[in-house]
Amino acid sequence: MNLSQLLETIAASPDLTRRITRWERIPARPARPSPWPEDMDPSLQAILRERGISALYSHQGEAWRWARMGRNVVVVTPTASGKTLCYNLPILQSLIEDPETRALYLFPTKALAQDQRADMQSWLDALGLPAKVHVYDGDTPPEERAAIRQAGQLVVTNPDMLHSGILPHHARWARLFRHLRFVVIDELHTYTGVFGSHVANVIRRLKRICAFYGASPIFICASATIANPHELAEALVEAPFEAVTESGAPQPERHVIFCNPPIVNERLGIRRNLLHEARDWAVRFLKNGVSTIVFARSRMNVELLLRYVRDALGQTAPGRAPDVHGYRGGYLPDQRRRIEADLREGRASGVIATNALELGVDIGSLEAAVLAGYPGSVSSTWQQWGRAGRRQGPSCAVLIASSGPLDQFIVTHPEFFLSQPPEAARVNPDNLHILVSHVKCAAFELPFRPGEPFGATPVDEILEFLAEEGVLRRTGGRYYWMAESFPASEVSLRSADQENVVIIDQTRGRRVIGEVDRASAPLVVHEQAIYLHEGKQYQVEYLDYKERKAYVREVDVDYYTDADLAVDLRVLRVMAGDEPTAPQGAAAAAPGRAWGEVAITQRATLFKKVRLHTHENVGWGKIALPEDTHHTTAYWVTFPHQAGWTPERLEGALSGAAYALRHLAPLYLLCSVSDLGAVPQVRSPFTGVPTVFLYDRVPGGVGLAEKLYASHRELLADAARRVAECPCADGCPSCIGADARECPGAKAGALELLRLGERSRAVLARHGRHAR
Repeated sequence: MNLSQLLETIAASPDLTRRITRWERIPARPARPSPWPEDMDPSLQAILRERGISALYSHQGEAWRWARMGRNVVVVTPTASGKTLCYNLPILQSLIEDPETRALYLFPTKALAQDQRADMQSWLDALGLPAKVHVYDGDTPPEERAAIRQAGQLVVTNPDMLHSGILPHHARWARLFRHLRFVVIDELHTYTGVFGSHVANVIRRLKRICAFYGASPIFICASATIANPHELAEALVEAPFEAVTESGAPQPERHVIFCNPPIVNERLGIRRNLLHEARDWAVRFLKNGVSTIVFARSRMNVELLLRYVRDALGQTAPGRAPDVHGYRGGYLPDQRRRIEADLREGRASGVIATNALELGVDIGSLEAAVLAGYPGSVSSTWQQWGRAGRRQGPSCAVLIASSGPLDQFIVTHPEFFLSQPPEAARVNPDNLHILVSHVKCAAFELPFRPGEPFGATPVDEILEFLAEEGVLRRTGGRYYWMAESFPASEVSLRSADQENVVIIDQTRGRRVIGEVDRASAPLVVHEQAIYLHEGKQYQVEYLDYKERKAYVREVDVDYYTDADLAVDLRVLRVMAGDEPTAPQGAAAAAPGRAWGEVAITQRATLFKKVRLHTHENVGWGKIALPEDTHHTTAYWVTFPHQAGWTPERLEGALSGAAYALRHLAPLYLLCSVSDLGAVPQVRSPFTGVPTVFLYDRVPGGVGLAEKLYASHRELLADAARRVAECPCADGCPSCIGADARECPGAKAGALELLRLGERSRAVLARHGRHAR
């Protein structure tokens, strides 16, 4: 049964249509071709025709014209629209005209770098050009690095390696920088928040070194759909850009289905398990020969779904190689490359992945995309849906809602999602902490002249400060680096712990099977944990936390483990805020708001044993690991004490409000629910009143708290709307969470707290004041 026939069967099934809240058909759109550019070399045209390309798409032709005019260009078109040719064709033409041409490619991940290297090299070989494409990243063997520095003509790398491995040693790359004609920045939309702000400063340093060697490269950027691509490109590179935003690629017919799992417990408002619903949709497609990608929200869910899908397909028999793979962070690089090749070459019909496959790694032609939960943003949702339908023929995208408030908001208001533009991406390269770090790096690379620009902000005061601190020395009218340290090694572009815990399988000898970031290790690889990897179960026998190693052994048990995390929050500094206000004669005050820096102390305490498939608890154990403290940023809401409320009701109401606020917050952010933590405090030691803290889970923060502070009123209103619309009687996972509902009156209390924001606006309006 092909996809079209299967969709007809689904549409005729009352059991399935009852859970579908919206079925949107996006019609096919024909290609809009562009004539061959007159200045394109005939040999390049010939190779294009040999590869089945009889004409360029209109956006490819437009990008070619701007690049040939020497303009910076940003291309923003859907997935699989041929953005790669927008930057490769001008570079190939330049190589034909001038063999000394050099180009630098920046990709946010190593997987994308390897993928693009192979593609570009095939073009060079077909044209008979002697140039070579080299990947220069952390996996490049030391013996190859010197040769790449000397002969590298087309260098593919990532921002982290450019920051710490290339720019500080630019003298070894002199030939590259002297002849650098193009800089390609792919997946532009990933450079947001703190990461994007760091990368903008890396680009400042790159441009400074290029100018030193007499080069002024053209920047060609490519991005998934975001609200402000032109603005983001100009903010990142600090130069004028031409934007190409109208795609000329053909778009096959796409069916978009919003699915809400049925309620299985009316009294508690509990819906059917998300993983079971996603499994059934995936199996429905795969059993009918429809190649499918399933996106899950966490690494654990990837492994559970992989196990459930394989069980349902009967692929667990010994000796039979499954044709459905898992794909997530923590898999080793060579393992990910094999999975990508299996998908691309048709040896695998399906993959269960985290958003690690959201970016443009070539995984071939897929017909269906199943999203097990809302990704957290409009932009990511369309990007993940776009992984299916990359060739001709119809495709189907299914969004399955979890019980969480955000998912329920989206699935019960699909028109809200379909009418929403993608989110805007922001950077702030002049953040003082980030700026000072990169001024140090730039001074190490080249001495500064007084008055020399480094972005839009004058840095003379920073240079003087660093000179007073003994980091720089002013002599001969210039500032020179004089410290013994290597500044780039002290600056993490991603503002997160870069140390990983390696997972070593001892079942048959010793072999490394994966890795996990240090912050997640206490929850994932504590002793007695069941670690899931490619659908297999491994029990952790010993975690050497100091040496960053977890030793595991393969087991066959019918459960997995889920750890609890105890969190303590302490406010360090208030960046901005106000207090709850009560106009004279008003019965209730408005919730106050603030954001600032906080210290988070967390410790894994207990773990539960959860049976596979049924998800019932079958045991528990203690975790004996040290606590971990880091600094980040948080947004908090303060509520006035409610007269006559019992402590139990206040605790339940506050916990329910925290749950709703945390789960609705991604409506205003480019993030998922898991990127935020929530701490309700019935009487906060800092504020002295009931307070809900929403904190950024990335150490150092990535700007989420400040955005929530700015969206304070809207967030409270949307959270109140979700709780009010939920059909449950006393609270459920779709509104205030399963824990809060144990307190009598928790749902009504949470709604009353959240509605104080709406009530205060009316009160303030009657008193002739504007609501903040």
